[in-house]
Amino acid sequence: MTTIAFPQITAQTELRVASVVRDGLSARPRSLPSWLFYDPTGSHLFERITELPEYYLTRTEREILAVNAAEMINQAAEQGGSRLNGNEPIRLRIAELGAGSADKTRLLLQAAARRQGTLIYEPVDVSASALEAACERIEREIPAVVVAPRLMDYTQALDLEQASCSERRLVLYIGSSIGNFELHEANQLLQRVRAALQPGDALLLGVDLRKDESTLLAAYDDAAGVTARFNLNLLTRLNRELDADFDLEAFSHRAVWNHAKSRIEMHLESRTAQRVQLPAIDLDISFKAGERIHTENSYKYAPGQAEAMLSATGFTPESTWTDARGWFAVCLGRVG
Repeated sequence: MTTIAFPQITAQTELRVASVVRDGLSARPRSLPSWLFYDPTGSHLFERITELPEYYLTRTEREILAVNAAEMINQAAEQGGSRLNGNEPIRLRIAELGAGSADKTRLLLQAAARRQGTLIYEPVDVSASALEAACERIEREIPAVVVAPRLMDYTQALDLEQASCSERRLVLYIGSSIGNFELHEANQLLQRVRAALQPGDALLLGVDLRKDESTLLAAYDDAAGVTARFNLNLLTRLNRELDADFDLEAFSHRAVWNHAKSRIEMHLESRTAQRVQLPAIDLDISFKAGERIHTENSYKYAPGQAEAMLSATGFTPESTWTDARGWFAVCLGRVG
């Protein structure tokens, strides 16, 4: 089994947390980046969210992958010729951004293993606990896969080991994670991914599509309150890492559909007027009753919008797979 020898929180991460929290809570309106959700507790809570009946995203994307994984893998490897340099057959090397527990990824890894035997899988994540869980699970369930984990914030830089001359890399960015970014930030991220790839490499991008408001809101404000605990855990993290004194009982989880921007927004709303101290970053802030901290966006795309994003960032869209209801899409883009 792969041994992962890295700390839960690096000095660099500590500095970045301090910086973004100071800037975000000092701003108006107040906001915090969604990557702060994913400490070990947050990562566990998110896995619970993906199993909730209201959270259709994971279930729907898994259905698409279950039906089409072999076709996706074959197209990623063979489009434009089944051999590199006219000699060796193409082998895929699969990287995944924001891998989490790699639950759905198993379907693609199994299809790749059936096609070529052994393969290298590079899960990339900011959560050490998530990477540890992914390594243990994949190596136990798919022995043909060699896991090479990367603890990295791929939103800042993507540094992947160079593929061999007989390999073509397929980057997975599934789960609609791209929807957490403002549209210009999503384009910048895809451009960074494109810059890390070579001609013939490919990106498999999962996006959530627009649908009725009631379905969307339920997915981000479930009856069991798991998403609320996930959102509030962000304050627990600030209490632990920045010596803050947030009272979790004094904040409420709020999910809002912003029709004009086609996105779900998550907020933490102050129940009352209060003061919060964060001595580790020398910050003392006052909240009015009803004042919110914006913690996450989740954009919902129109049909064809993801393909347009791929084209605008240097990829050639090749195929799109959807479910029967048209709720979710998985798109393959090629580096020319």
